[in-house]
Amino acid sequence: MTDGVGLGDLWWPALGLMLLIEGAMPLINPRGWRQVFERVTRLQDGQLRFMGLVAVVLGGAILVLLA
Repeated sequence: MTDGVGLGDLWWPALGLMLLIEGAMPLINPRGWRQVFERVTRLQDGQLRFMGLVAVVLGGAILVLLA
């Protein structure tokens, strides 16, 4: 048994922060958000995968640096 913060203790705040960030752009600039979203739908699968890879690597690096 370990003391400290568990994964469950971090899950809900992380989800809340993600929703806050994801909801900010459509709230502040819905027209710009729609234009960005339309551009993303026109990307090739490889381009989307690369964007996903970059996001995963950056997110993992941030978690490692903060842990």
